[in-house]
Amino acid sequence: MAEERTDTPEGEPSDEELIRSTLAGKTRAFDVLVRRHSRKLTAMLIQVLNSEADAYDVAQEAFIKAFHSLRYFKGDSAFYTWLYTIALNQARNFMRKRKREGNGFSIDNDENGDPLEKDSELADKGREADPIRNAQNAELRKKLAKAISQLSPAHQEVVTLADIQGLSFPEIAKMTNVTEGTLRSRLHYAHKQLQSLLAEER
Repeated sequence: MAEERTDTPEGEPSDEELIRSTLAGKTRAFDVLVRRHSRKLTAMLIQVLNSEADAYDVAQEAFIKAFHSLRYFKGDSAFYTWLYTIALNQARNFMRKRKREGNGFSIDNDENGDPLEKDSELADKGREADPIRNAQNAELRKKLAKAISQLSPAHQEVVTLADIQGLSFPEIAKMTNVTEGTLRSRLHYAHKQLQSLLAEER
C-alpha cells in the first residue's frame, strides 16, 4: 500500500493496519478510521457545499460507502486520498440533485470561463499570493470565507483542496480526475478573484 500521509498517533495502528483488521471482520477498526479522518473530511465538505448540515450528511454517506467498498481499495494511494475521492463524488451527486431541485449549482464545468491550461509558471505564481495563508485574524477569515463562497464551485473546490486542505496537485488530480494543468490554472484564477473580492471589502 502507499505510504500514509496522515500522521498516526503514537501507539495507535496505522490506516493500513486498520484496513486489514476491518477486512478481516473486525469492523470496530473502521470506527477508528472514521474518528481519525472525519474532522478533516467534514471541514473540506463544508467548504465545498457551503453548508455544515449538508457536509455532515455527505460525510456520513461517504464513510458508509467507503466501508462497503473497502475490499476494492488497492492501496495505490493513501487511504485518505481514496476517501476524499469518494466524498467529493458524493458531494457532486448531492449538488446535482440540489440543482435539479432548483436549490443549487453544478460543479462539473467552468461556466465562469477561467483560462484553462494557462502557462504553468504563471499559474504557479498564484500560490505566492495565497490569501489563505494571509488570514491572520478572525475578521479576515470571515471575509475570506465569504469571498470563497462567491467563487464558482470548481474554483471553490480547488481552493479548498489545495489551500485549506494542503493537498498537492497530483493528489487533487487523482481525486477529481482533472489534469494538473487545469487545476493550476483554476487555482491561479481563484486567487486573483479572491484578491479582488477581498479588496472590495476594505
